[in-house]
Amino acid sequence: MGYVATISPWAAVHGEIGARCEVGAFAVIETGASLGAGCTTHSHVVVGEGARIGDGCVLHPHAVIGPGVVIGSGTEIFHSAVVGKEPRATSAVARAVGSSASLSIGPGCVIGAHATIYYGTEIGESTLVGDGASIREGARIGARCIISRCVTLNYSVLIGDDVKVMDNTHLTGGTRIDDGAFVSTMVATTNDNRPTEELAGRELSGPRIGSGAVVGAGAVLLPGVVLGPGSVVAAGALVSADVAAGVTVLGVPARPRA
Repeated sequence: MGYVATISPWAAVHGEIGARCEVGAFAVIETGASLGAGCTTHSHVVVGEGARIGDGCVLHPHAVIGPGVVIGSGTEIFHSAVVGKEPRATSAVARAVGSSASLSIGPGCVIGAHATIYYGTEIGESTLVGDGASIREGARIGARCIISRCVTLNYSVLIGDDVKVMDNTHLTGGTRIDDGAFVSTMVATTNDNRPTEELAGRELSGPRIGSGAVVGAGAVLLPGVVLGPGSVVAAGALVSADVAAGVTVLGVPARPRA
């Protein structure tokens, strides 16, 4: 008896439900979607067509899983998170917007309440995405990372393994962060020194943060700067030039510590 799924009579289930699953009231499991064994899908959850949810996942109320999304086993997705948003633009946006139709989240992850993850994203295992975070198309996030509360990743941000990005930090399009780096709260990164000019024909360049580098709270990294492995940027510094490996910089503009 314990191997039978428990489905609310007010749920709409058109996909495949594994053993020992629980599906709450007003949840919708679309055609071609599948829930692995032991999943809990709370009320008002939507799982889109063809989405695949691994064993033992927990989807909290009002979470939305888009069509075709793949979620690894043991992942928990909190209230009102959107996993699988299509990018949209208007004529006010200079850059053409597009993404692939794929989105995968590795096993053992946690996706916080009200987080939004766009299509074209890959997230490795055991990574935490905090409440209210926004992850745009083209992002690649490694394993065992923390993308904390209200962090924003613009398009095509690449993050290695074991990286921590703290609350309210913005990673601009094209930013790259290598393994083991730490980026503190309210850090601002930029990728365009001529923001009022036409974008056509110009290539934007986000910062690169090397392995094991540390960026202090409130620092600003200007377009294209490279922080070498093990370097340190002090809190509140303005980085306008490359920082060599192992060097600590501070001030406005940032200079090596004497």
